Amino acid sequence: MSAYRIGLTGGIASGKSTVSELFAQHGVEVIDADQIAREVVAPGQPGLAAVVEAFGPEVLTEGGTLDRQALRKLVFNDPERRARLEQILHPRIRELMAQRARVAHSPYCILAIPLLVENDLMDQVDRVLVV
Repeated sequence: MSAYRIGLTGGIASGKSTVSELFAQHGVEVIDADQIAREVVAPGQPGLAAVVEAFGPEVLTEGGTLDRQALRKLVFNDPERRARLEQILHPRIRELMAQRARVAHSPYCILAIPLLVENDLMDQVDRVLVV
């Protein structure tokens, strides 16, 4: 059975990480979208392979990890490329977050999603907590 999902969101530097940590200290499982986003593009992950296929090997460091700065330069001012990147990553991030929520052991879990409302992800949570 899935845990009750509370979407934690808020503006930049609003204290989302602090609130997440406070919940975690009380045994509530916290599933962080930013952390998941890093996981889906880790070396060996299909997400990284898809990003490289879409944007080329110049988005990799010499060590084979994602060069976030190089990718940022490619997509920052290009809405089409940014949309392509989001098409690659967002479904993977949502699916992994949903998987983790389904197996959460606490009565409810926190899904820390900075752009919850802006990315129209309200259907991913049962309640919203804004910091």
